[in-house]
Amino acid sequence: MVTLSRRGASSSGCLLSLLIFVAVLYYGVNIGEVYFRYYRLLDEMQTETRLAAGLDDGTIQRRIQAAIDDIGLPDSAGRNQLQIRRTASPREIVIETRYSELVSLPFFNHSFSFHPRATQPL
Repeated sequence: MVTLSRRGASSSGCLLSLLIFVAVLYYGVNIGEVYFRYYRLLDEMQTETRLAAGLDDGTIQRRIQAAIDDIGLPDSAGRNQLQIRRTASPREIVIETRYSELVSLPFFNHSFSFHPRATQPL
């Protein structure tokens, strides 16, 4: 009869895999939140361009600023950077802004720059 000895190699490999999985999940969630906020703002801007024919620029600006505050984006996304332009030829509305978000994580500091833009014919 052959006796097999158990070593701790397999359990430490599992622990290392679990540690890597948790680290990737932690970084992914924190970086993913930045992009999720960006897409929420872009969706709001696209909604406002679709409704723009019946709204004035001041109302659109207030709605987008309220969305920026609700989403939790930096003030720089709206107050000074938000632009609403209506062009005559071709007849369209363009809403755009610029902002940056800083992500500070262990071993990782990065500033993400975004330029959401929505365009719709009027």
